[in-house]
Order: sequence, then structure tokens, then C-alpha cells
Amino acid sequence: MFSYVTIGTNDLEGSAKFYDDVLAVLGGKRAFETDNFISWSDGAGGGMLSLNKPYDGNPATVGNGVMIALTASSPELVDAVHKKALECGGADEGVPGPRGTPGNYYGYFRDLDGNKICAACLGGAG
Repeated sequence: MFSYVTIGTNDLEGSAKFYDDVLAVLGGKRAFETDNFISWSDGAGGGMLSLNKPYDGNPATVGNGVMIALTASSPELVDAVHKKALECGGADEGVPGPRGTPGNYYGYFRDLDGNKICAACLGGAG
């Protein structure tokens, strides 16, 4: 339903390394890159996650209430993404586990800039 989601960063190189490692757990690889913009894709035709330095030159800030969910095919993959994010310097924002609708499994973390990210397995935790 979406083409890509872009989040801002104040350290493109450091944040890119974080996302290289975390998104690799989901099969994500760099798909497009310029001096100020990097996108990752899993190659399956879904949306991309993009990272950029803000165009207006002001510092990147975290949106209050904004969260991006990454699709994981199993609860074990949610666990692996969450673990990798913390190993790469991310902050725990909610340990992986079942939540909400039966069968859904989520793990939450913040990236190096404070953006809230969720690894989500929908309907696969039963």
C-alpha cells in the first residue's frame, strides 16, 4: 500500500550501518543511495525504508506518536530483529511478545536517532 517510508537522521553513516545490520535480518539490502539518502528493500516488491538528512538542513527530530512496523514472517524473526537492534546500539522499547489480536507478535525498539520501530509478525504467533 505504500512505496516507501522515510525517516530523518543526524548521522547518515552511523544510522546506515545500524539499518544495514538490522534490516539484513529481514533480508533487506541497500536498494538506492545518494550522498544524503539511502533506501533498503527486501527485493520482494514491498515498500522500502529510507533514511535521509532533512532536506531543509534542520536537525532530524523524532515524531511523537510515529512508529514504523517491519514485517517479520515468524515470532523467531521478530526476536532476532529486536536482538540485533539492541546489539547495534538501539534502545528497547518493548520486549518481543504476543500483543493485541491473538496470533500477533511484536518487538519494539528505537534506532540511533530515537525513531520508534516495531518488528511485527501478524497472525503467526499461535
